[in-house]
Amino acid sequence: MKRFALLICLLPLLFSCREKDRYVTLQGYAQGGVYQVKVNLRGTGKSRVEVQRAVDSILTAIDTTLSGYNKASMLSRFNAGQAVRPNALFMDMYDEAWRWYLRTDGAIDCAAGPLFDAWGFGFKSDSLPSPARIDSLLRGCGMKNLRQDMRAAFSSGGILEPASLLKDPSLPLPVLNYNAIAQGFSADEVALYLYRIGASAMLVNIGEIWCDGLNASGKPWTIGIDRPVDGNNAPGADLAGVMTSEGAPCGVVTSGNYRKYYVRDGKKYAHTIDPRTGYPAENALLSATVVVRSKPGDPTASDADAYATWCMVLGPEKAADLAGKDVDIYLVSAGEDGSMHEWASPGFPLSH
Repeated sequence: MKRFALLICLLPLLFSCREKDRYVTLQGYAQGGVYQVKVNLRGTGKSRVEVQRAVDSILTAIDTTLSGYNKASMLSRFNAGQAVRPNALFMDMYDEAWRWYLRTDGAIDCAAGPLFDAWGFGFKSDSLPSPARIDSLLRGCGMKNLRQDMRAAFSSGGILEPASLLKDPSLPLPVLNYNAIAQGFSADEVALYLYRIGASAMLVNIGEIWCDGLNASGKPWTIGIDRPVDGNNAPGADLAGVMTSEGAPCGVVTSGNYRKYYVRDGKKYAHTIDPRTGYPAENALLSATVVVRSKPGDPTASDADAYATWCMVLGPEKAADLAGKDVDIYLVSAGEDGSMHEWASPGFPLSH
């Protein structure tokens, strides 16, 4: 009887250990940086090695399709004026680009690639373009010049000629840049795979984050928010606060102007370009962290990515108006005296 009682006492401990043993951490390189995935594989029937291979395969497919830095990718070949045979990823991303272009009234414009290149924040090195050049680029690029239905532009065999997307064939060929939503999109694609194999507790970090459920300690995932100080290039080294997921499924993204910038003649030029004006956005907003909640299995890191960029274009006052039922926002702005001012929507789960 004592042995039986001892076995009963030990079973919960053994079961708990087995549960925790199924949490694994996957790491690798993607999109110019390091990705990390933490996931509970209990009940999936998948090994760590199998899942690592699958995640790497997904990210490789995204890189060879949508990366503007991979000169052999489908996107790079399209931007160079070459005909391509679009796959599902290419078409889905184009649809997403149009969704956010329309939703933001042009504040997010994934066909404004030449503007980002001209300012040195795209796929080419340049800086300080002249007003005349900006005016010329504004007329010749942007989603406004493209057909919304990519599939209708296909020729026989599903081939897409870049010129076939143009509304006016006299305009320059389109140049697409998905940096505003690509990392969030990648996190969502990995999360969708994890849901398909039966995982429910996960944190997918590919520069932008999707998380759901609890961590290996049985607590909600926590995510550090970097202080938006120029030169704070080491994530987690200097935090403005910590966001707690509360165990709910959500996309979490921070966008800021404290890492990608340069200074010319004493003036700072940051990477947030307002595609409606052609110039870097000039406002007091230093960083925007956005949480977009959704139901399990419906990841929204791409939406959080787009919202964060939208906030940086709009500035603190208008960005605050974007908070809503499923969208919470934390903004850090610069004061005239060099101080920092914080604002968080009521539902933002922030601690200092």
